[in-house]
Amino acid sequence: MSAPDFSALEERLGHHFTNKTLLARALTHSSLSGGAGAGLDLERLEFLGDRVLGLLTAEELWRRYPDYAEGELAPRLNALVRKETCAKAAVHFGLDALIQMSQWEEESGGRKKKAILGDAMEALLGALYIDGGLDAARRVYGLFWTPNLEPLSKYHRDAKTELQEWSQRKKLGTPDYVVLHAEGPDHAPAFKVEVRVKGFKPAGGEGRSKRAAQMEAARAILVREGVWAEDD
Repeated sequence: MSAPDFSALEERLGHHFTNKTLLARALTHSSLSGGAGAGLDLERLEFLGDRVLGLLTAEELWRRYPDYAEGELAPRLNALVRKETCAKAAVHFGLDALIQMSQWEEESGGRKKKAILGDAMEALLGALYIDGGLDAARRVYGLFWTPNLEPLSKYHRDAKTELQEWSQRKKLGTPDYVVLHAEGPDHAPAFKVEVRVKGFKPAGGEGRSKRAAQMEAARAILVREGVWAEDD
């Protein structure tokens, strides 16, 4: 496999890597490394980038909303760092076309999987931090998260509570959440959950925790049934 050309990506990011290996690793999925670990794929950088993203988001929220209490900031932070938001950022920067993965992963739709896209975006932030410091990561954060902070923060609404209230108003009972699959390393687990409401087709969601996956599943059914708009 020939080495990919990341020059166009570096232009979009506004950062030219001194250590090109870091960038290559940030965009190498574990399906290609064969689980060899030792920094040969994105997992270690993703671990770091997750923390970098959390810090940058907390900083941005602290500055943007000086009068908000912690209870108002926390759900917004969760919305801005969730896997689905990171996946949107990955597509924004064109990572979906650049991630190196095995043939079977690609054939199974890997370039559209939110978990893979989100991990790659976080790994990229980790690589930027190592190569150029927090300022390099902050500049890239400012290209996607900062200008989209308000619409992305809308996801702080509690979809589980909303779905339960909607279901009870319709006298359908309490929604039932079923874990379909749990995978990933201990530091970055991935859950797939399905929510079932009597009389309606089930809806699925993915997340780093059971609760995050449940929230996604609840939101999916609320959007599908017209209770919430797509961008709520």
